[in-house]
Amino acid sequence: MKPTNACRLALALGLTGAAFAAAADECLPKVEQGWVRPPPVAMPMMAGFARIENPCATPVAVVSASSLSFADVSIHETREIDGVNRMREVERLEVAAGGSVELKPGGLHLMLYRPQAALKEGDKLAIALKLADGREVAGEFEVRKPRP
Repeated sequence: MKPTNACRLALALGLTGAAFAAAADECLPKVEQGWVRPPPVAMPMMAGFARIENPCATPVAVVSASSLSFADVSIHETREIDGVNRMREVERLEVAAGGSVELKPGGLHLMLYRPQAALKEGDKLAIALKLADGREVAGEFEVRKPRP
């Protein structure tokens, strides 16, 4: 039996749809403009900042972070409560579909504990963000002072 043009078209559309669905499953957020503020003196902790972009059609949640450059990494938020800045750990950071979240001084940020080596301006560090679904997103963070 010889396939008709209609069968060929249906097969092609079906494969295209399957390829699109597979690509959508592989969609990952991106870590952009990552940087780490150098400490003023030899301190056991630093702060990291970046923009997390989610170009995907579904929301994602960041549930943890890690880096070989630090003993521990966690997500924190600074908020003013009764006139006092307070910092608390964030267990789940939601990033809307097609949206972004800014990690910046005075707000959401990464706390980086006990660097494994002395860090200087210009160093580049890898920090991974773990998503609630088990996937990880790697980001590059440069050690630098804040830009005006």
